[in-house]
Amino acid sequence: MSLNWKEIEKILGELRLEGRRVQDIRQPDFHSLVLELFQPADAFSLYISLAAGSSRIHRLSRKLVYPKVTQRFAEFLRSRIRGGRILEVRQVPSDRVLFFRIHRAGEETVLWLRLWGAASNIIAADEKGIILDAYYRRPGRGEETGGVYRPPVPAGVEAAGENAAAVKPAKHFEIRPWPAGMPFGAFIEEEYFRREEEALREKLITRLENRFQVQEAKISSTIAGLEKRLENYADLESMKKSGDLIMQNLQALKKGDAWCRAHDYETGADVEIALDAALSPHENAEVFYRKYKKAKSGRSIVEEELRSLHRQLPDLRRRLEELRTEKDAGVLREALREEKSPREKEKTVTPGLSFSSCGLRILVGRTAAENDELLRRYVRGNDYWLHTRDAPGPYVFVKCLPGKSVPLDTLLDAGNLAVFYSKARSSGGAELYYTQVKYLRRAKGEKAGTVLPTHEKNLTIRLDPARLEKLRGSSGR
Repeated sequence: MSLNWKEIEKILGELRLEGRRVQDIRQPDFHSLVLELFQPADAFSLYISLAAGSSRIHRLSRKLVYPKVTQRFAEFLRSRIRGGRILEVRQVPSDRVLFFRIHRAGEETVLWLRLWGAASNIIAADEKGIILDAYYRRPGRGEETGGVYRPPVPAGVEAAGENAAAVKPAKHFEIRPWPAGMPFGAFIEEEYFRREEEALREKLITRLENRFQVQEAKISSTIAGLEKRLENYADLESMKKSGDLIMQNLQALKKGDAWCRAHDYETGADVEIALDAALSPHENAEVFYRKYKKAKSGRSIVEEELRSLHRQLPDLRRRLEELRTEKDAGVLREALREEKSPREKEKTVTPGLSFSSCGLRILVGRTAAENDELLRRYVRGNDYWLHTRDAPGPYVFVKCLPGKSVPLDTLLDAGNLAVFYSKARSSGGAELYYTQVKYLRRAKGEKAGTVLPTHEKNLTIRLDPARLEKLRGSSGR
């Protein structure tokens, strides 16, 4: 609810604006204006709000955040009244319209403040009533540069002349109760800012809830997809079993056979295994072993991703509950910037996996496309690159801090990740080489992400389960 005319009259009586100089004009947002006023031993800021439902005027005691770019109307007022003196302030009787007459450098500017809720406006005019500019330019009302402003006629006064508006009946209003010993304007400032901050807080929480719901739905959908992929690995052991049975029956098989008929002594069943007639029995067994190793590695990666996602869900819900009880709108705004919309996240999320080690970030590309994307967009020359020497594997990057060396623990963490997500994982360790990104050269004519390293150093890694478990807890995905 906006101020009524009696409340505005009460606040004006507390302010005593005549004779003050306008030191500066600021525009915090798109519905308010601040005049910084000066008088010896009594400088203060005058806050004017044109927001629907909370239009008002009062002394400003709190600090506001102002945009770096000055808005149009504030810039105009600076050119007209900054440094000027307020000669007269009066209120249209029984109305929420104020008249400010300001003199500067031999010219006068009239500011009409209409605090009519949704129809509020500030209009700057010259002495003849010609509109110089308006906070809200409204051509339908004639409130635009070059028009003539027609102030309202006081309630109960007969309309007369072309500059008079329609007669309005007088209405009865009262000043709302306020705490004893407190200026009414200070009460209004506190009350309205409290309401606005609460409304803003509820709006920010609603936006955060919507974004968290989208994230939760996305995580749940990803979990469902991974669980379905995990079902495809259900017959993992049967691949190894097929290879074992072929190897046990090599004496009875020859190249060109389409089937291997064998007895499984563990289950007591007779089985038939389809063979590739173009391959030797031993090569057929190797095909099953390779499929087994690939499926086993794939299953491990899927299981790891599922563990990570299952950890994210409770963390996400806990974070939302914390934000629901947050009173500071600034903290909620910052959370909104962190929890970007899904479309924004698609543009800014780092490819691959992300881990934290000793305050540094480790990035792991799981595919050639992720390796290439990380290399092109997410690492710099002084960051470190690691890769398994004799086995296919991911590119692992350590994001460095300027002027800081990489701790040995971080290098060992990155090395463990490089082996864990490589084909050398089943061996329990591997030889790595590492170098800085600036010493990588793209290989011409090769697939995306292929690089030729120089200045590389060697690193021998044996997988450390405890180290890997600690890294899982720091995973960003």
